[in-house]
Amino acid sequence: MLFDTPVYFVFLTIVVVCYWRLRRGGQNVLLLCASYLFYGWWDWRFLGLILISTLVDYFCAHLIDRSDDPIKRRTALIVSIGLNLGFLGFFKYFNFFIDSFSTMMATMGIPVSDTTLQILLPPGISFYTFQAVAYIVDVYHRRLKPADSLVDYALFISLFPHLIAGPIQRPSHLLPQVQAARTFDIDRFYGGLQLIAMGLFRKVVIADNCALLADAAFSGKLGEPNLAVLAIGAYAFAWQIYGDFSGYSDIARGSAQLMGFHFMVNFKQPYLATSLQDFWRRWHISLSTWLRDYLYIPLGGNRHGEVKTYRNLMTTMLLGGLWHGANWTFVIWGGIHGVGLAVERFGRRVLGLETADGATQSSPGVVSVWLSRIFIFHLVCLSWVFFRATSVHEAFEMLSGIGQLVWIPEYGTAFTFLIAVTLPMFLIDLLNERRAEEYIFEGLPAMRRVAVAMSLMVTTLIFAGSSANAFIYFQF
Repeated sequence: MLFDTPVYFVFLTIVVVCYWRLRRGGQNVLLLCASYLFYGWWDWRFLGLILISTLVDYFCAHLIDRSDDPIKRRTALIVSIGLNLGFLGFFKYFNFFIDSFSTMMATMGIPVSDTTLQILLPPGISFYTFQAVAYIVDVYHRRLKPADSLVDYALFISLFPHLIAGPIQRPSHLLPQVQAARTFDIDRFYGGLQLIAMGLFRKVVIADNCALLADAAFSGKLGEPNLAVLAIGAYAFAWQIYGDFSGYSDIARGSAQLMGFHFMVNFKQPYLATSLQDFWRRWHISLSTWLRDYLYIPLGGNRHGEVKTYRNLMTTMLLGGLWHGANWTFVIWGGIHGVGLAVERFGRRVLGLETADGATQSSPGVVSVWLSRIFIFHLVCLSWVFFRATSVHEAFEMLSGIGQLVWIPEYGTAFTFLIAVTLPMFLIDLLNERRAEEYIFEGLPAMRRVAVAMSLMVTTLIFAGSSANAFIYFQF
């Protein structure tokens, strides 16, 4: 039941119509059943995993909350986190570690059978696992009271708009909404429709058209790697993954808003970032803040000197890269960002542009801001090469073309097409940056927002790209 197919919107319409005819308790039961139907649509065999995880987390949270015994509380915490990370580690990384071990042994001249157990990856396991871990950790630190109702907690974990690919919802943000009564708000309902329309535009018009160029560049259809092919592939994939994932996030947020829920904003014009630190404040915000609060800060953050701060940055970004997929390309991608963040921090401290607590000392001018944006955008694009490549060898082969200057007329056509496709999204980001809005024309009256949504839908139907590209983050 893909988010950009008619089946999903028929499903969503039926759920929303039935939902607003019920009281809160009935609404939650309906949404829980709908969410399990939605998840089971992908593969019913994995429903058992999310059910087991939900039950264990629910009872462990209550045991932690009721007890003052440090040993009992810590044991329940370990059981909950161990189960969730155990499921994630087994299903997501089993094949990766087995294949890596076989490759390492082969390089040492020790033959190892290539026959391994191929483990299927349950949809959305990376996202709902992080959400469950955040819940149990917050309960353990007494930042949150556990949910009294099993239905409420199960719905918090499995609410279908965010279940497959986020945004990763914080317990303190979403759980109170699940527990409270929701009232119909026509203004928010119209806003939800516009978010869905914008999400489809980003996915179907921007991402799917950019995918045509990215796939051609990385598959060799544009010729051997050279500077033009690298630029086309890197730029196209940069806008593809941004349009794809921000589009999904908008559809998820809009779907939730139709039912009275508010999901956290997941993207804030990331390609207008002036530093890598700024980029991670704007890109996949639900993940970057999760990594900060549940990994970087518990590791010590920046509280124990510069060396340990750099270590914590690298550890966080390497694990963040590995979270994205069981491939060394993601580890290298995370490592690039980790090194970049460390170098940035070191440079700002040496130049006196930042205090020990991270505060900026000066305000750059317009020219400096745009030069920084251009530099960071290209650094991010180069790192995307590893994210997009299927292997480390393929990534380095692509990058090897950076010194090869070759030009054919087809490259000019490709660049023209890429600019035509991505310029609308770039202008929308500039407008949102200036207005400080969650989505374009957020401040317009409701009916005008409906008109904008209808215009986006018409544009989407006219300029839709390939329909064969599923949302990138569904694989994580």
